[in-house]
Parts: sequence; structure tokens; C-alpha cells
Amino acid sequence: MSDRPVWYPAPSTASSASGPLPQLDVLTSPVPVGRFDSPVDRRHVLCLHLGAPVPVSYRAGRYERQGVRLHGQFCVVPGGSSTRWTLTRPARSLLLRLAPSLWLDTVHGLSAGAADELAPAIHIRDPQIERIGWMMQAEESDGFPGGRLFADGLASALAARLLALQSRKPLAPAAAGALPAWRLRRVIEYIEAHLDRDLRLEELAEIAGFSVSHFKPLFKQATGLPAHRFVLERRVERARTLLQQGRHGISEVALACGFSHPSHMARCLRRSLGLTPSQIVAARH
Repeated sequence: MSDRPVWYPAPSTASSASGPLPQLDVLTSPVPVGRFDSPVDRRHVLCLHLGAPVPVSYRAGRYERQGVRLHGQFCVVPGGSSTRWTLTRPARSLLLRLAPSLWLDTVHGLSAGAADELAPAIHIRDPQIERIGWMMQAEESDGFPGGRLFADGLASALAARLLALQSRKPLAPAAAGALPAWRLRRVIEYIEAHLDRDLRLEELAEIAGFSVSHFKPLFKQATGLPAHRFVLERRVERARTLLQQGRHGISEVALACGFSHPSHMARCLRRSLGLTPSQIVAARH
């Protein structure tokens, strides 16, 4: 069979039209009746079941087993592998595709000595992973207003949670410490100079000189905010300044500050400042 049957749609290209592929993407896929092999993907794939329970049989090793897919349960299909399924009626899955490079970064950063391979799993239930799945689904539905940085944060959280479930023990960064002031200053200066761009967590970590798994907690410890929230606050403050200056229109300000569209900027301003863009402009007079 081909790697991507007609019933397995192409992944969303939102926020990935150019440059590196996202650390995590999401798509909703119909699942056909009958026997089939899940498509082989180079990424690690989590399949969250959507909707009513569906009786299934599946191959685990050399044996065929019976089960019921329940809403929110997920299966883990490591990159380059496949699972054979038999369904008695159609179903739908929310597919989360995780970059293998992020998985390895998480393993090496959070669990010294752990195996590099992601283990396959069938019919798992975990509230944290469900929340990540629903947040990614909402992001896709809204056109990814949080940008790649928010999705990168979810990707990192997903990899860490999968590792915790696989390791069955608490995880912590292999190297403790703090983000040096000069490295923090370099990251903040980079953020300020590139607020108009769809920033990636990986590039901020690279500027700081750390892996993603180390950078995330160090940055939050240093600033009190996760990276995506820090960047959002800087965008809000930049937007307020530009709107108060009155030299640019609302759409221009949204673009210059890295918001996905003017209505996204308006929502963020109302949430953070309690003001709409028009109210900020009007307050100048």
C-alpha cells in the first residue's frame, strides 16, 4: 500500500509554508471500515480516537487482540512503523505527529540512560496528553493564532509526557542551574528584533546555547513565564506603543507585531489590557 492512502489527508501546512517542518502538527483523519495497515510516517504518530466507542481488533506483535476504541484514548505508532487494524464501522482519529529529533532531544535532556526508541502503545488514557491534543485541535481550527512558538511548547510538553509514561518515573533536566544573564539578554534582544516573525522554540533555544528541553525550564525560571507567553506579552506591549503613536493602521500594527491577523491582536489586547485597538487609538486624543 502507499504511505498515504486517500483517506489519510495531508497534514496542515499552517505555520509551516516555509522553513523547517513544525515540531508537532495535527490533522483529523477518517478511519476506514475493514482491515488495513496504518500509514507509515517518518514522524512519531499519536492517534487519539474521536467520538463514540468503536470495537476493533489489532495486531500486537504476532497476536491479534480485541479491544474498544474510546473517545480520548490514544495509540502510539513510532516513526517508520505501522499497526494493523480491523474496524467494524467508520471512525475518526486526531493525529498528532511529533518530530523524532525533538523526542531524542527530550530523552537526552530529561532522562539520562533512557532508550532512544519511542515504544509503541495501544489504547492508552492520559489526561495531560488529551489536553495537548485538544489544544492542538483548537489551534488548527482557529488557524494557529498562537503561532509556531505555542505549538512548539505543546510539542515539547507532549514529548516530555510520553517519556514520563514510558519511563514510569519523574523526570528532570539532566543539568540544573540558571540561565546566565548574558544569555537571557541575548534571547530577549533576539525576540525584540524579530517580533514580526513566527518564532520557533528551537531557534530561541539555539540563541541561548541550550537544547529545547533545557531551555524551556531555564527561560521560565528566569522570566517567570513560558516562552510563548513572554513573546505574546512583548507583542502586546509593542502593539500598544505603535497604536499610541498613531503612525500605522491597525492591520499594519498587527503584522509588525507578529499577530496572525488583526482580530487575533484585538483579542490579545482585550485579554491583557482590557482595551480594543480602537480604544487605544482614541485615547491619544
